[in-house]
Amino acid sequence: MMNWDDLRFFLALVDSGTLTGAARRLQVEHTTVARRIDALEAALGLRLFDRLVRGWQLTVEGQHLVPHAREVEERWFSFERKALSEGQMEGVVRISAAPTLTSFVLAPNLKNLHAALPGLELELFAEKHEVSLGRREADIALRMSRPQTAGLVIKAVATIQYGLYASKSYLKGRKRSDWQFAAYEKNSGTLHHQWLEDLLDANPSRVLLRSNDQLVLRQVVAAGLGVSVLPHYLAKGMGGRSSDLQRIDDPLCPVQRKLWLVMHDDVRRSVRVRAVADQLISLFASQVVLEMLA
Repeated sequence: MMNWDDLRFFLALVDSGTLTGAARRLQVEHTTVARRIDALEAALGLRLFDRLVRGWQLTVEGQHLVPHAREVEERWFSFERKALSEGQMEGVVRISAAPTLTSFVLAPNLKNLHAALPGLELELFAEKHEVSLGRREADIALRMSRPQTAGLVIKAVATIQYGLYASKSYLKGRKRSDWQFAAYEKNSGTLHHQWLEDLLDANPSRVLLRSNDQLVLRQVVAAGLGVSVLPHYLAKGMGGRSSDLQRIDDPLCPVQRKLWLVMHDDVRRSVRVRAVADQLISLFASQVVLEMLA
């Protein structure tokens, strides 16, 4: 008989395109993915993928089954979300947020939340990509852009502000015309990084380096290698403690971005998820976090 759980491996391989990608998504070994696909094919009596040198490619039969597999997956996740909404004030609640927000704001300030909800276990995932709430990849997500997907409950919980920063030692005795900059990767489309690009358009040679990671930019600036645009909470350091970085108010960065707390409409009916969401909302309204973000 077919193991229904094998459909997860089938769709993960369809979406990822490679055994390695599917394994990473499912947090298993790539050999496990291959074994589960083999088992599914044996149970169905169909060849779903051609094993090619350049990767695994869906057969015609496999292509025909993809929409049916997605329908089964959605019904399963709907069942799972409904079961969660019937649960008690115990169990696991998974929170997904950007890596720097997770490390510098959430992690240092979860003590009161955990004390208020002693029966719960939190899973705090620092992720650059947006997880699927419909697929239960997280129960609560904190996002820097307002989601447009139907079926989600959305609430603005904070405003993230930005500024130019450099180490005090870098700025001391150095003329503005001699500043060099640490910038984000080109064409990122992120508002504060685009603001810096516009600032540098007149003299692009002043870019010392680029990175696709904000924490790397912060470390470069802290090491005295230049100037960069950073969210205030990241510049202030872990838990909002003072750092060696100095804020530059001329020019003043005008960019402000809303932070959104997002849940699936089904999941918000869960007693434990709703309780964690309420605590997160209170956390971002607290004075200590407001001071970090401003």
